[in-house]
Amino acid sequence: GQTWLPNRGSGAINESRVLENDLVSVMNGLQGIGYDTGAYEGFTHDGGSTKGIVKLDWNIDDKNRVALIYNFLDASKDKPAHPTAVNRRGPDFNTLQFENSGYTINNKIQSFLLELNSQFNDITTNKLQVGYTHFDDSRNPFSSPAPVINITKGGSPYIIAGHEPFSIHNRLDQKVFQITDNMTFNAGDHNYTIGFSFEKFMFKNSFNLKGYGFDVFGSVDINDFNASNYADALAGAQSTFTTKNGLEDGVDGGWNLAETNVGQLAFYVQDEWNVNDDFKISYGIRFDKPLFFNTSELAQKFIDTENSEWYVPGIQYEDPSNNDSYVFDHTQMPTRDLLFSPRIGFNWDVKGDKTVQFRGGTGIFTGRLPFVWIGNQVSGPDVFFYQVVDPDFKFPQVWRTSLGLDYKMENGIVLTTDLSYTKDMNAVHVQNWGLKTPTGNLNGPDSRAIYTDSDHATSFLGNANAYVLTNSDKGYAFNGSIKAEKSFDNGLYTMLAYNYLNSKDVNSIEAEITGDAFAFNPALENVNNDVLAHSKYGDKNRVIGVISKGWTYGSNDKWGTTISTFFEYAQGGRFSYTYGGDANGDGSGVNDLIYVPTESEIGQMMFSEASMSSAFNSYIKQDDYLSGRRGEYAERYGAISPWRGRWDVKVLQDLKVGEKNSLQFSIDILNFGNLISSDWGLVQQPNAVQPIGVSVDGSGNPTYAFSNDIQETFGYDAS
Repeated sequence: GQTWLPNRGSGAINESRVLENDLVSVMNGLQGIGYDTGAYEGFTHDGGSTKGIVKLDWNIDDKNRVALIYNFLDASKDKPAHPTAVNRRGPDFNTLQFENSGYTINNKIQSFLLELNSQFNDITTNKLQVGYTHFDDSRNPFSSPAPVINITKGGSPYIIAGHEPFSIHNRLDQKVFQITDNMTFNAGDHNYTIGFSFEKFMFKNSFNLKGYGFDVFGSVDINDFNASNYADALAGAQSTFTTKNGLEDGVDGGWNLAETNVGQLAFYVQDEWNVNDDFKISYGIRFDKPLFFNTSELAQKFIDTENSEWYVPGIQYEDPSNNDSYVFDHTQMPTRDLLFSPRIGFNWDVKGDKTVQFRGGTGIFTGRLPFVWIGNQVSGPDVFFYQVVDPDFKFPQVWRTSLGLDYKMENGIVLTTDLSYTKDMNAVHVQNWGLKTPTGNLNGPDSRAIYTDSDHATSFLGNANAYVLTNSDKGYAFNGSIKAEKSFDNGLYTMLAYNYLNSKDVNSIEAEITGDAFAFNPALENVNNDVLAHSKYGDKNRVIGVISKGWTYGSNDKWGTTISTFFEYAQGGRFSYTYGGDANGDGSGVNDLIYVPTESEIGQMMFSEASMSSAFNSYIKQDDYLSGRRGEYAERYGAISPWRGRWDVKVLQDLKVGEKNSLQFSIDILNFGNLISSDWGLVQQPNAVQPIGVSVDGSGNPTYAFSNDIQETFGYDAS
């Protein structure tokens, strides 16, 4: 469920009263113009699913076996409005959403898989798999048709009301066809595999971010909020919904409908070579080819039927890699060049008795990307929010090297260590080619580079942005782990493991929309540069453990009970400190890393209220990360949340029924520690990732705003 929660610490009571008064005022005002916001506390989000699997196995003869598998899922889950896309929307300690700003996401899946296993002769076998999956996803907003209302306080998001902007007739119909065939030849010490894989993804996406004809990116300060200002927009949203809902998808004037067809074709060959009984080598190569089928024609179809009003071809953009002018052809798909992935691995039984095993490998691995980013090009020929893929863009590739060692001690303890290093070759990076190199500077202690009017590409409608999906090779990740485990004769099993991760990238993408992937990438100076910094994802330190004990009892061990616990202690939750507002003029109000002033420099900063200066200084002092960065800029995802811990418990009860059958009953108790004590199993998160707001005038002079009520860095997650 969702509810409003005040920040912890002194001042929290007064702050919560102010928040509640503001919430009631907004709620009553919007109800006065005919819009129901829903509750702001005490409501819950529900979910449920029905799923199943049916499998038919048929032994055709001694050499051929067929399996037919059918899976289905019918699920729904209530969710709040998207927490970050468009702007930071919470719910968190400083931003609250009304109930009706959320939505229900519905997922229906039907999947068929046919598998044929054949043995042609004593040395040749073949496995053929043919699959088809249909995904039918849709959203049901809690809100009636209404404008999106983003209310700020001190430049930062404060109260979210109105319609969920990404759920306006949001429908996604996906059909996936897959075929894979692997033929294996056993030739003495060698085991050869030759195969291919073909995948085709067909998407029909009805996405209407501006489906009600109003600006979803606008916001208003709580002191300037007047519900009557939204009366016309509310009537317009309801009228638009009635009109468009009476037309079929894909009809000009109705809801947007974009179609995308993409895929991947792969060929590969591999040899597993048993050099001797104790040493094995596997080596091979894979070739991948991106496929875009008729997507170019579908992009032109979308322009002709859905978006001709806002498609403005011929705008001069600037390629950041060489500063050359560039004009996009919206129907041009990325490169279809073959991608090569060679790799080699080994396994060495050092003593020949399985007590010491050394293994490892190195190679290039090619992956897919979320094809919604290709779909963004089809549905994104909008001069205000142009989304396109670099014609030279390549599917993601990494070079990964790993080493591992297993050592079994005489007392039965097995020690395992694994090390891996992954280097990006074609990572995903998003730039705005509508921005040239910034030529201005902010005034004051924070003298960062800022974009002037001349640094933007323009059309007759104003600034022209082009959010471009491109590549970078700067990212890497080092991962190291060690594990100890032992199984006892009395049914007891124990395991303890530790993992360390150091991961860096140029863009920790968290958005489905290319433009949001740019806007939410914290940056300094030239925001198009692929600057290496901490990755948002993954825990820096993680300790996990398992303790399990099983018993059998009753006549002929008819009954069996197993009690297990899994525990985790981890340090992660990286976050960035950014300004609430567009400090550098790049068009994003959430991506400007803050400057952490010294005590003397705070006196040189212009605040909207005099008392904010000392309050901001006190906040910096109590924050371990910020107090160590004084006189410097905050780093992208440089701050890290405190350690968290959790214990889960599982109970299995088995009953033998006859000689070959059994029944099993299970109970899972998640976060068992929190069931015992409300002080255990808690997760701390930052109260404010945008603790300070900023507005900049035409001469580059900033005015800052800081809430005197923000006094502590972390609070407890209420979810």
